[in-house]
Amino acid sequence: MVAKKAFALRLDPALHDAIQRLADAELRSVNAEIEMLLREALARRGVKVERSSTAKRGRPPGTTGKGSDHA
Repeated sequence: MVAKKAFALRLDPALHDAIQRLADAELRSVNAEIEMLLREALARRGVKVERSSTAKRGRPPGTTGKGSDHA
């Protein structure tokens, strides 16, 4: 999985609240919503950002999550 760069971001509380409402409506986290908004803003300015290949969510193939093969 590709590591994401973490950093502190200070936001005006009203801006954070607005982003939270958008995120809730889109069933995203605030972090994912901010990332989406940044990608959209960059695209409008003609800046193309390739998506990194990240691991898919969920269990790896072949795992059932029920019990264990170990005794």
